Amino acid sequence: RRSGQYTMNHDHSKKMPDGASFDRSGSQDSLDELSMDDYWKELENIHETRGNNHEERVALVVKEPDEGELEEEWLKEAGLSNLFGESSGDSLESVVFLSTLTRTQKAAVEKRIETVTQTMRKKNKQHQIPDVRDIFRLQNDSKGKVCDGSEPSTVRTSENKNEICDGTKGPKFGLGTDEQKSLLEDMPSSDTDINLEISFAEQAANLKDSSVGKMYKGGGGDTPLPNFRLPKDKTGTTKIGDLAPQDMKKVYSLALIELTALYDILGTEFKQQKAVKIKTKDSGLFGVPLSLLLEQDQKKVPGTKTPLIFQKLIAQIEETTLETEGLLRIPGVATRVKGLCQELEAKFYEGTFNWENIKQHDAASLLKLFIRELPQPLLTVEYLKAFQDVQNLPTRKQQLQALNLLVILLPEANRDTLKVLLEFLQRVIDHRDKNKMTLKNVAMVMAPNLFTFHGFGSKTIEKSEFVMAAGTANVMRFMIQYQKLLWTIPKFIVNQVRKQNTESQKKEKKDKAMKKLLKKMAYDREKHEKQEKAPNDTDVPQGVIRVQAPHLSKVSMAIQLTEELKAGDIVARFLSQKSGNVQTLKKEEVFLYEIGGNIGERCLDDHTYMKDLYQLNPNAEWVIKPKQS
Repeated sequence: RRSGQYTMNHDHSKKMPDGASFDRSGSQDSLDELSMDDYWKELENIHETRGNNHEERVALVVKEPDEGELEEEWLKEAGLSNLFGESSGDSLESVVFLSTLTRTQKAAVEKRIETVTQTMRKKNKQHQIPDVRDIFRLQNDSKGKVCDGSEPSTVRTSENKNEICDGTKGPKFGLGTDEQKSLLEDMPSSDTDINLEISFAEQAANLKDSSVGKMYKGGGGDTPLPNFRLPKDKTGTTKIGDLAPQDMKKVYSLALIELTALYDILGTEFKQQKAVKIKTKDSGLFGVPLSLLLEQDQKKVPGTKTPLIFQKLIAQIEETTLETEGLLRIPGVATRVKGLCQELEAKFYEGTFNWENIKQHDAASLLKLFIRELPQPLLTVEYLKAFQDVQNLPTRKQQLQALNLLVILLPEANRDTLKVLLEFLQRVIDHRDKNKMTLKNVAMVMAPNLFTFHGFGSKTIEKSEFVMAAGTANVMRFMIQYQKLLWTIPKFIVNQVRKQNTESQKKEKKDKAMKKLLKKMAYDREKHEKQEKAPNDTDVPQGVIRVQAPHLSKVSMAIQLTEELKAGDIVARFLSQKSGNVQTLKKEEVFLYEIGGNIGERCLDDHTYMKDLYQLNPNAEWVIKPKQS
């Protein structure tokens, strides 16, 4: 028997298993029988292709972790492994990190540390095991916040406590603790506004505490999805790809903790799966790990972010026309698809494959085959289950928030490939009048390709298969419909990164000062003072910023900040200063960057109000340059 194949009766669309009084509300949007038909048909096509197409294939083994292993892994992923184990002494960085967490994030971390601690004690590991209460030593102050904790030996006055917790001295970063409860209540929030300023888990906790918590789950599969939108943020929207790698690492840790906190509050279990390594192909097109495929493609096309075969198949489908009826739904002929697959493996990289021979439905089948054949799912082994579980969250807004965090957690190659796929699917839907492929149809057809992964060998009972089918189709619907929102980094997370950077810089300064003192260097005091002053004294008056543009003909300009001045206006001002000797860059090729201060580097959207951002990060430098690929 082939390991990991589907053993299911494909007649689901006609009848449910005997005696199952099926409560469809469990899948959020119960989907009508007719549209479910597309799902089961697609599953049947997949089954058929697999039957014809494949020699024995190894199922991906998903390891059941031992007690405490999962939590230990989670703490490592969250960048907090130095809170336990051999390196537990070196946790200064973690103290800074913990000082920026919200109440609910802190609770999620505590819960995991508690489990790891108990497991270690049981196993009697000889590591120093910290007490949770020591780690969050200063958590129980009046506001239930985590403070900086850098001076455990001193008792803080309420005055300096506030200074560190609230950041009242210097720029104010909203994080989602108690002062935000009132913020939440004051905000005129519409059901369709996605609030990115306050931690999602904090919003869920506040909803739970109030009567509003009895929110509706949303109607059936045919009800249109709400028109969710992001209210304008004056300091600019941050997209994935706008931040420097060192800040993205912090974003990843915070997103993991935030997602866990959100699932904890909503009573949904969040478990990362762990894949046991299996032998995979190390060259070719189909069934090759995504990272390997990209590595081999980048040698041919430097800087490419998605596999070349994937791009080419999409281009091939679009070249014919997106108006073909049943596009993506009608499969290519299985034997022909198998032949094309083998031919592509042999000729694609040589450039000798004849693309004129390929019919549109075959190209669509090959695209879906490519996704399914990845040795690990596009949504990753770690998070596939978490993506599926999004359907169990109480409100659509929470489902969207969870998906947003999950997209941030995906490895870059997976995320970039998913983005290209979702953008393509949206273009297919844009032609629904002709091709009869609505959002729901496309979601139905694509869900089995992304969610029923061959490695997990489906052994679930049929009733839960039906729930899962409807649920994953809805998650697919969400991902297509709200893809623009999903690639946004929530402002509260960016603010936490800013706060971490500020706190780390403070600590570094203290350490440097201490070293200087210890070495008792004979330092020329006057020189020292001049150096200290230098950065601020660069004859730029108050309310004016100096913008550098090394790539443009006008390389530097002092810009007066006004209430209405936006990043796009500054870029336009530089571009209007043309001179003959510099290559002309177009408006869409260059961006204004915020560099340093409390952020590594951030690419600004054109609608960023500069005065507001300057107040948030007064020590930043401002540079216009092309966006790094």
